[in-house]
Amino acid sequence: MKSRAIKGRIVAVCRSEQTGTRKEPCGEGIFLENYGMEEDAHAAQGIARQVSLLATESIEKMKALGLELNPGDFAENLTVEGMALFSLPVGTRLRVGRGVVLEISQIGKTCHSGCAIFQSVGACIMPKEGVFARVIRGGRIRTGDPVAIMQGGGER
Repeated sequence: MKSRAIKGRIVAVCRSEQTGTRKEPCGEGIFLENYGMEEDAHAAQGIARQVSLLATESIEKMKALGLELNPGDFAENLTVEGMALFSLPVGTRLRVGRGVVLEISQIGKTCHSGCAIFQSVGACIMPKEGVFARVIRGGRIRTGDPVAIMQGGGER
């Protein structure tokens, strides 16, 4: 029996010009090897948290607390549906779109003291469910692109 492919889909590509602010959906972005998303405030050469990802399923947990939320509100670059991203181990590689390869480098982060979500409801998903990655192979990522877990050079 074949195992089912674990695949997701990009529902938003988001960017911001300044750190500490929500990101705005922009439809597509250029992701540069060992740097991050072009024109995004959080991108930097050689750091572990070049790109941030968040699952729509994680955002839905916060919506259940009564918040109105949109892609980018947690400052994520990529909003992904259909994958429990936070359950993937560090080192997992994701193929996004037509060949961009991201490698998960960190799961979760400490919310900064001014986190508007935490101040509103006393909870935030980023400390446990925010995912960060390095860009292994760059290229263009667009809303609607598939996301697949890679294993041994191939997808599963």
